[in-house]
Amino acid sequence: MITTSPEITLNNGIRMPALGLGVYRSSPEETRSAVLTALQRGYRLIDTAAAYGNEKEVGEALRRSGLRREEVFVTTKLWVDDYGYRNALRAFEQSRRRLGVDYVDLYLLHWPVHSDLASTVASYRAAETLLAEGRVRAIGVSNHAPEQLAHLLARSRVVPSVNQVELHPFFVQRDVRAFDARHGIVTQSWSPIGGVDRYAAEGPAVRDLLAHPVIRDLARRYAKTPAQVVLRWHLDHGLAVIPKSVRAARIAENFDVFDFALTPQEVAEVDALDTGVRGGPNPYWL
Repeated sequence: MITTSPEITLNNGIRMPALGLGVYRSSPEETRSAVLTALQRGYRLIDTAAAYGNEKEVGEALRRSGLRREEVFVTTKLWVDDYGYRNALRAFEQSRRRLGVDYVDLYLLHWPVHSDLASTVASYRAAETLLAEGRVRAIGVSNHAPEQLAHLLARSRVVPSVNQVELHPFFVQRDVRAFDARHGIVTQSWSPIGGVDRYAAEGPAVRDLLAHPVIRDLARRYAKTPAQVVLRWHLDHGLAVIPKSVRAARIAENFDVFDFALTPQEVAEVDALDTGVRGGPNPYWL
C-alpha cells in the first residue's frame, strides 16, 4: 500500500495532496478520532469548515498526531452568515483559533450567495487580504457554478486556486470542470463516492453509486472495492478528492487507491453513468 498521496500544484505554486479526508457530518468526537486515524494512515490533507462545528477537534487531532504543522494541509471555509469584508476577516480569525494553527493552507468561500453576489465578492476580497498577509497559503471557493465564478473573476485580483463542488460519477459536472481548467482552477470533489445521494435523498430518489453494475464489475476486475474504483476515477481525471469516513477501516480503504489506474475506456464507461442530477443543494438557491 502506498502511504503518500500524490500532489497537485495549485495556480500559485502551492502543492496540495490530491486525496484528503473530509469531515462534513462528522460529530466532534468522531472527527477527533477520524482525523487522527487518517493522519496515522498517511493522509496529509484535512478538509473542514466553520459550519461543520468540528474545527476545534481537527486542530486537536493535528496536535496529537505528532506531525509538524507544515506536514498537513488544512482547509476550512467561510460560512455565508459571516459574508462581507470585515465579517469575513473576523470569522477567519475565529476559525484559525478553533483550529489552533498560525495559518490555514486553503481558505474557501463555502457557497455563493446568488441573490447577493456583492457580499460574495466582498468576502473573497477579504480572503485576498488574508493571502497577501500570509495568514493563508491559498484561497478559493466552493459550490460555484461557472456563471458565479465568472462574476467573481471579473471583480477580484486573485484567481481562486480551488473550486470544491459536488462531483461523482452520477453528477460529473463537465461544465464546471471545463471552466475551472480554462482558468487554472483545481476542481475538488466533495461527496466523491455519491454519499449525498444516500443521506440527502429519500425513498425512490435514493441512488447507490457503489451498487452500480459498472462500478462493481471494475471492482472485481481490479480486486478493489467499489469505493476505491470511484476514487481512482476522480484521480484519473486529475481531480482532487476528499472522501469522508469516521470508520478506521474505511479511512484506510479510501487511501489505498494509488497502486492501480483505470484505462481511458474504463474512465469513459464510468463517465457514462452521469445523470446530470445533483444530490446536494443547488448553488443558485442561496
